[in-house]
Amino acid sequence: MFFIYQVIVSLLILLSPIIIILRIFKHKEDKKRFIEKFSFPTKKNKGGNLIWFHGASVGEILSIVPLIKNYEKKKSIKQILITSSTLSSSKVLSKYNFKKTIHQFYPIDHIYFSRKFLNYWKPKIAIFVESEIWPCMYKEINKKNIPLILLNARLTKKTFQKWIKIKFFSKKIFDKIKVIFPQNNETKYFFKKISRSKIKFLGNLKFSEIQDKKLIELNKKLKIEFKKNKIWIASSTHKSEEIFCAKAHLELKKKFKNLITVIIPRHIHRTQGIINDIQKLNLKVVLHSDKIKTLQNVDIYLVDTFGETKKFHNLGSSVFLGGSIINRGGQNPLEAARTGSKILHGPYTGNFKDIYNLLKKFKTSKKINSYSELASSIVFKKNNNIGSKIKKIGEKILKETIKELDFLIKNEIKKT
Repeated sequence: MFFIYQVIVSLLILLSPIIIILRIFKHKEDKKRFIEKFSFPTKKNKGGNLIWFHGASVGEILSIVPLIKNYEKKKSIKQILITSSTLSSSKVLSKYNFKKTIHQFYPIDHIYFSRKFLNYWKPKIAIFVESEIWPCMYKEINKKNIPLILLNARLTKKTFQKWIKIKFFSKKIFDKIKVIFPQNNETKYFFKKISRSKIKFLGNLKFSEIQDKKLIELNKKLKIEFKKNKIWIASSTHKSEEIFCAKAHLELKKKFKNLITVIIPRHIHRTQGIINDIQKLNLKVVLHSDKIKTLQNVDIYLVDTFGETKKFHNLGSSVFLGGSIINRGGQNPLEAARTGSKILHGPYTGNFKDIYNLLKKFKTSKKINSYSELASSIVFKKNNNIGSKIKKIGEKILKETIKELDFLIKNEIKKT
């Protein structure tokens, strides 16, 4: 099975120049740093104790920022390497003023590239976040006796059913993990079925808060402009959801003339297409990157930059979370809920079932099925009590996570 997997990856490598060129053209790839995906580093290994975190994209990387801030302070750690697969995650990470931490793109999951990557970086420990299961890299990590940790692990029923069909192969992969920290009880149950690794439940790390005023507060002049209006936020939207929200805007504008809808698309390379679609509804659209001085007569404020979502979540009192009207499993609502905003979502939220159950218990979320229902559900006042409750949960989970990781990291550093 592993041989077949390697053959498939090898064939994809032959096509990779075409794939890379297309991705650069679509602004999904860094035209200079794409070589990192072939294990050609663009940053230096300074030597000494290096710990490695890997997460697929923005959500996974943001969830470990509180951990990175903690390990930046540890004198015993010389360097922190973060890898991810998407351009957006690298841009978000660049906004943090880390001293020891560097970012590289994750290499293609082939024996040659995995081995080359590990030989250069020589991590003391490898911490993979959420759903990042890579057979070749896992195999090479295991060969080099590097402890492999699966942090805030998530395994959905659909994914589990795929792995269980190749149980012999999946057990070989998952048994290479030293410790699995699942983010929910469902994941814990599934991993127990397919892995003999140690499993310990700590909770969902995404409850932890990133506190950095530079990254959560809007420009003062822009903030003043927004406060002249009624605003609500549509966050992490996918294709067709922007139109859904624009139609809700039209409904709500019948009641509130000074209304601005802030739309933060999940993928900003779609910006021009979104503008074209919304303008067909005769709505005035402006871009965040244009840095306009007045918001007079603006209908839709489109955020076309990376890493500024929280600034707008702090500003609005109602946040619609995308990926939920179309069947994408939803997006993480915690960042918005933590600010005291009312959370609105469509019927498809399976990726964050436990979190939405909690928000429902707190009476701070609502499922909507139509744009008129979305319009009628929007409020303009925050509930700060909810934010405090979520913050307390996050502090406890972060504290326990650091305690567990500290033990594992210290053991590896002692060996040198």
